[in-house]
Amino acid sequence: MFLLRISLPDRPGSLGQVATAMGSVGADILAIEIVEKRESAAVDDFLVELPSGGQPDALVSACNALPGVEVLWVGYHSASYGLLGDVELLNRMAEEPDGSAGILTMGAPTVFRSDWALLIHRPSQKVLAWTEAAPELGHDDVAALGQLTQPATEDLPAGWLSGWGETLIAKAPCRHHASIVIGRHGGPDYSSGELARLKHLAALAN
Repeated sequence: MFLLRISLPDRPGSLGQVATAMGSVGADILAIEIVEKRESAAVDDFLVELPSGGQPDALVSACNALPGVEVLWVGYHSASYGLLGDVELLNRMAEEPDGSAGILTMGAPTVFRSDWALLIHRPSQKVLAWTEAAPELGHDDVAALGQLTQPATEDLPAGWLSGWGETLIAKAPCRHHASIVIGRHGGPDYSSGELARLKHLAALAN
């Protein structure tokens, strides 16, 4: 399976044209999610399965051949790693409000198609919660993530942590002096729409 982030014209019929182009190379669309709306364009994530032997290059070429359509990023996607929506995650957080920051941390990688997430207590620089693939950060390592008091995205250079390559992160403050940080390796860049969603979810997390 592959995840494609695609910019397409924000007009009726565009989504159908992209779906037809994907179908022409044997791709099966499993899920679609709107990432953000831009001026006269939309950015959507497509979770796609290719038949055995299918090549992502053919899929990208078929989409890019359409007027106004651009594949911004494509990468492998785990078969067990589905698409979890903001509302579903909010419902989980509402069911356990006292642990909602931890629930957000564990669910954020799926919601935001990220590799890992951390919850950090800002005053102590202590990591409170983390997902399996998250970096192991000591007190002095947290500073490499930059300021944690405001929502922001950053591109951390290779070597920001020993043994780690270039990493894209997005971060937002939660309640009770904690902040959530999510990270990706290789892309795509975190969009302004994704950062706004992370900010909203984090503001509701205890």
